[in-house]
Amino acid sequence: MKAQLTPYLLSEDARTQAETYKQALGGEIHSVMTHGQIPGTPEAIKDKVMHMVMTVAGENTLFLSDAFEQAGGRRNSIALTLAFESETEARQIFANLVEIGEVKYPFDPQPWGGYYGEVADKFGITWQIVKQ
Repeated sequence: MKAQLTPYLLSEDARTQAETYKQALGGEIHSVMTHGQIPGTPEAIKDKVMHMVMTVAGENTLFLSDAFEQAGGRRNSIALTLAFESETEARQIFANLVEIGEVKYPFDPQPWGGYYGEVADKFGITWQIVKQ
């Protein structure tokens, strides 16, 4: 099995956080997707960052997103993304994580052409499983 682990930072302000890292760590922002790029997005969140990709301190990749409050007023501060080349492997890992957690988003086809799903494990870590 082959997968790549990428830290996913959920932020109060992903753009500001990314610009700070860019200056402090010699980083570069490669792409930004907002919620407004998805049809049917409520006006109130259209400008919020849905997904940002940047590199810092050389070739270290970070993903960032604007966070939203969850039940109880808490926000997760990190999600770990495992990206697979194989849909079969991605589905198996997603199923394994479901056994120790709760599905936050089903593993389904996405508008960008890949597959994506989220599971929150019993330790509070959100796992984002992607088939690119």
